[in-house]
Amino acid sequence: MPARRLTRDAGDETFVPLGVGRRPDDPEDSRMVTKTDTTGDRASTRSQRIPLLLAIAITIPGGLLGVAELLHLGGPHLAPPLAALLYGLAVIGAAFLLGWAAEAAMLDISASLAIGALALVAVLPEYAVGFVFAWKGGNDVERFGSACKPPDGAGESNCSLVLANMTGANRLLIGIGWAMVVFIAWWRWRRRGEPREGIALNRTKSVELSFLALACAYSLTLPLKRTVTLVDAVILVAVFVAYTLRISKAPAEEPHLIGPAAYVGALPRRRRRATVLALFGFAAVVILLVAEHFAEALVDTGTELGVSEFFLVQWLAPLASEAPELLVAGLYAWRLKTGEALTTLISSKVNQWTLLVGTLPVVFAVASSSLHGLPIQAQQREELLLTAAQTVFAVAVLTNLTMSVKEAAAIFGLFWAQFIIGAVVPASLHGVELIAVSVVYLLLGAILLVRNRAEFRTRLRDGFRTSYDQLEEDKEPAATAKTSS
Repeated sequence: MPARRLTRDAGDETFVPLGVGRRPDDPEDSRMVTKTDTTGDRASTRSQRIPLLLAIAITIPGGLLGVAELLHLGGPHLAPPLAALLYGLAVIGAAFLLGWAAEAAMLDISASLAIGALALVAVLPEYAVGFVFAWKGGNDVERFGSACKPPDGAGESNCSLVLANMTGANRLLIGIGWAMVVFIAWWRWRRRGEPREGIALNRTKSVELSFLALACAYSLTLPLKRTVTLVDAVILVAVFVAYTLRISKAPAEEPHLIGPAAYVGALPRRRRRATVLALFGFAAVVILLVAEHFAEALVDTGTELGVSEFFLVQWLAPLASEAPELLVAGLYAWRLKTGEALTTLISSKVNQWTLLVGTLPVVFAVASSSLHGLPIQAQQREELLLTAAQTVFAVAVLTNLTMSVKEAAAIFGLFWAQFIIGAVVPASLHGVELIAVSVVYLLLGAILLVRNRAEFRTRLRDGFRTSYDQLEEDKEPAATAKTSS
């Protein structure tokens, strides 16, 4: 991999190959010093370093509490809401560190390895919380049977909380993330005097969309089952492996780093690699130290405050784990790099529906010392249906590789409709409300897919069969104006 230098273009940072103008005896990691290396550049470096230090700082209180629990040192007894806050901040900080380290690592590892590493890193905090409940649920089934809790147990069982985090994170990525990218880009274009109706993706993004459609199609079968079996696990993980192999064939591109990732990437090679490894190791240790305590603190907070544990695990935990990814996507959209912004969120959806959902029943089976699948209880079944239905609608919207402001508003509005309707209808009708919103998603998605069926067939052919060389031939800028949809 050629060495790279940090250049700045129109206020943005990007890494480009170092070759032209470099003497043969120059060190491989030498940086070309130009007249732009002024006080302003030093200030930019400081501004890139500050978020990195802040992310490390917010992990320390929760990390220390985790160490105290691990070594039985008798740490302070904190109220559940305060404990949840400290552990949650640690998860947020670790997630930011993992993301920045993974981006900077793309300078030093092969494209296919970078793809696999990034896919795992993106959902590691979410894995940790999901695995905690899967492991606890498996232990409870081994001890108490299919009830998954003691006869006199109150509140939600661990089995019912296993998929809560995943369904919440999935819906946040689309309902908030996808819509946010379009809204930010629309506002920025208006400020520049170039109003556009929405955003468009390159034809190469048919690959991500096609695998999301495949994962979504299989996910629609899960609400019809009583368990997520080990067979489901094999199929979903196989889809993830196929997806990874497919995108590993994409032509190599220079990584476009911003913020702390750009700061780390601009370091000399040895310091950069050491820093990346240190960030990975530190963040992973923090997550291992706090994940179980964060999950337990959320459940205890719900019990103490009289709030549904399912609700807290479904929405507060994903807010912590998904915050860095949403922020990065927002920054890309702010810079009008809408293709990168939306593709990042689409890839995360593929990872969650395949690798995350596929590995949860494996953890459950190991913990329960059996081959039984992960139980899908009534509430989880309805939540899974709603999450899959939202994905169907989102895939249908992107069939023509475009998303208008109106479509983004529909995605955003339907996401909040669940909460608004839920606040009005009686608790006894909660399941009916979820099913009703799911039906709306599915009907709208079916209408769009039927109307754009020719384009949908083209997307699937491009995504699964067409070579990247052919897809690149018709490549267009991702930030083109949105045509009528």
